[in-house]
Amino acid sequence: MLRERENSVMEALKQVKDPEIDSISIIDLGMVEKVEVFEDSVLIELLPTFMGCPALDIIQRNVVNSVAELNFFKQIKVQFIYHPPWTSDRVSDEGRLRLKEFGIAPPPTRITETGEWHVDCPYCESTYTTIENIFGPTACRSILYCRTCKNPFEAMKPVSTMM
Repeated sequence: MLRERENSVMEALKQVKDPEIDSISIIDLGMVEKVEVFEDSVLIELLPTFMGCPALDIIQRNVVNSVAELNFFKQIKVQFIYHPPWTSDRVSDEGRLRLKEFGIAPPPTRITETGEWHVDCPYCESTYTTIENIFGPTACRSILYCRTCKNPFEAMKPVSTMM
């Protein structure tokens, strides 16, 4: 019975979207580290994508509301943890597709030894892109420009424990 409830919680978490990118769930962002189901309570541990992310309160509230709809638990505890640290390689393949559909290039999978990174355009998939500004609208995104289709776009910054 607890296993079924855990599966139900995971399904509920798939419905919790990033408040700023409503095409991607916290599951596909790789934020869910642990779900622990007990008889009448659940503990959900989440990894913030960035320290000090202003959306954490919204995410926490949305997680509680989504899981509460299951009507299984008297107590729903959502805890943000910082170990292990979230890294951009936690974004699922589905999440990478959802980011592109939203017009945001997924985090790069290849980073050079010098820390350089490159992303392809989410619109035309051209590799002919340049970073316009490392600082984007949020701490986790940068602004780039595609020299092929002439579109500016955002890209998720790579975050790695190897950097």
